[in-house]
Amino acid sequence: MRRWWTAVAVGATLLGLTGCAPAGLDTELTDDWPALAAAEAFVPDAGVCHAALQDVGYLSAYSPVDCAQTHRAETVHVGTLSGAVAQRSTPPPPGSPGMRAARAECDREVDKAVGADWHSGRLGVDAVFPSPAAWGGGARWFRCDVSELQSLDDPAVLPRTGSLRGALKGDSKLAHRCFEPKLVKDDIEEMVPASCTARHHAEFVGVYRAPDVTYAQFTDNVLATHKACRKLLASYVKVPDNADVQYRAGTIFYHPFEEEWKDGNRGVQCFLWVSDRALTRSMKGAGTKALPVR
Repeated sequence: MRRWWTAVAVGATLLGLTGCAPAGLDTELTDDWPALAAAEAFVPDAGVCHAALQDVGYLSAYSPVDCAQTHRAETVHVGTLSGAVAQRSTPPPPGSPGMRAARAECDREVDKAVGADWHSGRLGVDAVFPSPAAWGGGARWFRCDVSELQSLDDPAVLPRTGSLRGALKGDSKLAHRCFEPKLVKDDIEEMVPASCTARHHAEFVGVYRAPDVTYAQFTDNVLATHKACRKLLASYVKVPDNADVQYRAGTIFYHPFEEEWKDGNRGVQCFLWVSDRALTRSMKGAGTKALPVR
């Protein structure tokens, strides 16, 4: 602003002297100045990493690092909200249509980036919106950040080096496979990762996309979720998908927390569970002989 005011003052003084200017002198000082470029709102980059997690995308805290350095989050996609959601006076709050739209896009883009449904590995996904001040200034972007988590039972974010692109392809250390459940009475206290060639009693079989119902409706209908997981079990093991599946193995499932559910997360992680004997191999494609009716 200081430079702009100075330019105007100089121009006004010289324009008052045009009657004394020599012939051929261009006295229009401003007609050759290029027009000022329109101000552009800040938009974060995709393909960068961050040393710390951000709940809100404050510009003052935006300091991306190379993904080869230690970091806790990676932005794999930057989207733009439009339509009625973009007309809001503030960023979308948790559980709102805007948050759900952003989370749905983040789910799709993260799945493509990591090479599989992100729920099938030790990953977490966050949608990060601009600050209220930036939103008021016209920013309508959202970041899709993915992080590595400690375990199924501990969602602590781990520091890591290297990009998570393709992280669930092939023989990934982040992919869910076999587990040894720790039980307290009839409740699963912890799912401890185990080698599929060592003694274990559970194995990840897939992700069930639950219907768009309320969280209370979902948690009140546990049987429906077990039935859905049995279908995944049958497909994974290659056994007939009929009433006998429940006599071949039990099922365990992990579902989103209520806050995640309200934001649109419908990914339910399903596991087969054999309680009467230990397994020493993966049940993937093993067939009826490996998992008989008992």
